[in-house]
Amino acid sequence: MTDLTVRPMTEADSDRVLAIYQAGLDAGNASFEITAPTWTAFDAARLTGHRFVAVDRDGAVLGWIAVSPTSTRAVYAGVVEHSVYVDPAAQGRGVARLLLDALITSTEAAGIWTIQSGVFPENAASMALHQRAGFRVIGVRERVGRHHDRWRDVVLLERRSPTIT
Repeated sequence: MTDLTVRPMTEADSDRVLAIYQAGLDAGNASFEITAPTWTAFDAARLTGHRFVAVDRDGAVLGWIAVSPTSTRAVYAGVVEHSVYVDPAAQGRGVARLLLDALITSTEAAGIWTIQSGVFPENAASMALHQRAGFRVIGVRERVGRHHDRWRDVVLLERRSPTIT
């Protein structure tokens, strides 16, 4: 991990971010979505203060993380849903954990007390990553949606900040 750094995501990263997103979707265990959005749609749906990329020493983007608000209601201002994607060629190098740690730091600094996510139970790497980072399983939404002509469960995970009360 010493050759990796995390920095804020910019529009200049859009091509790599969306390519990594699409690669994750193509793998089949990342999301119900099958096509990555346009940059305009991606940008509009995610909070700008909590979007990061992990880059190697040459500046190549290897992964990204971002959050979306869970609701427009003021009472949920401290709750976000996140996504994290890593280039398949960079998996197993600690990229996702580095990104998740950066996200936790930035969200806590902003007063966000809960980060949540929905993960397919078959995505063992994501489940392990989140549990190592202090997320807990809230429950399972059984057969909540169809993906490639089969029903899929989604495990609901959350991390509550121990410092924001």
